Amino acid sequence: MTFVTLTLNFFMYSFFKFILFLFPPEIAHKLAMQGIRLVLSIPVLNKILTFSFVEPVNFTGIKFKNKLGMAAGFDKNAEYVDLLHKLGFGFVEIGTVTPEPQDGNPKPRLFRLKEDEALMNRMGFNNLGVEKVVENLKRFQKPEYIIGGNIGKNKWTPNEEAHLDYLKCFIPMYDYVDYFVVNVSSPNTPNLRALQDKETLIKIFELLQNHRKSQVLSKPIYLKIAPDLTEGQLDDIIAVYHSMRIDALIVSNTTIDYEVLNHNKVFAYKEKMGGISGRPIANKANAVLAYLRRKDASLKLIGVGGIDNAQSACEKLNLGCELIQVYTGFVYKGQALIKDILSVTTSK
Repeated sequence: MTFVTLTLNFFMYSFFKFILFLFPPEIAHKLAMQGIRLVLSIPVLNKILTFSFVEPVNFTGIKFKNKLGMAAGFDKNAEYVDLLHKLGFGFVEIGTVTPEPQDGNPKPRLFRLKEDEALMNRMGFNNLGVEKVVENLKRFQKPEYIIGGNIGKNKWTPNEEAHLDYLKCFIPMYDYVDYFVVNVSSPNTPNLRALQDKETLIKIFELLQNHRKSQVLSKPIYLKIAPDLTEGQLDDIIAVYHSMRIDALIVSNTTIDYEVLNHNKVFAYKEKMGGISGRPIANKANAVLAYLRRKDASLKLIGVGGIDNAQSACEKLNLGCELIQVYTGFVYKGQALIKDILSVTTSK
């Protein structure tokens, strides 16, 4: 890519972000994706912005186009899979999807913590429900699109029946995603993190894996964990990983430890609800990765949390992650972040 193209790309996003940050985050998100779709419909701009980086990574039986993916939460309803792949991502994780549509928590529920280059969200699994998400997924069934399905439970489902909610998403989505992620680590659904308990996890994975056995194609099932677990809880996760033959761990979700913030701590404690993502959680997520790797070198890991430049991406890879994901860093830095990461992490 030429210097002129890189410079134009940078200034386009800087201007774009300036305008978007004048709007509330959820409105800005929709405007941004509609704007990207419009821009990519213009041939000359499509040529500048479309970025295809191919360095295949074989992971859990899937051939990923490259090692950088979009984390769950950005494309909740599988509406932007094509756009995100065109911008350079090797894979896109949609969701979190629940069996029935749900509105999520009352607004405002998403906050920019600009001084920390972070987001604070208490979205609450707002999504259109599995039936509508499957309709959307059917539009993106192309070999070049690698799609993960992040699944959860409806907030009104008691924890004793949570395993059934995961199955209700798993079955209809099975033919339309390449892998699944069991999300039991969001802090924004009441008591959801209690599902990280060893016995509950076994119950969920037994049910999903029993259904998978009846399918012609066996698709990987990953587990996404919180960065706030104790060492004892992480030891239990490792035990479940092996006993249930979980395909990989995604480390990590957002944190509810507001001490990670440097500039917006007072605001976060005042709001009292919501997970922090972005630069401030890098060290916390990395500490979990380091512990897991130290305890068990055989674990298959995907790193997410605090990646906002090539160096922070390399830190995750050096801790044993084979794939990495971004979300908040992309909000603050745009497509330049994708190019920066992939240009440095090639063959790493």
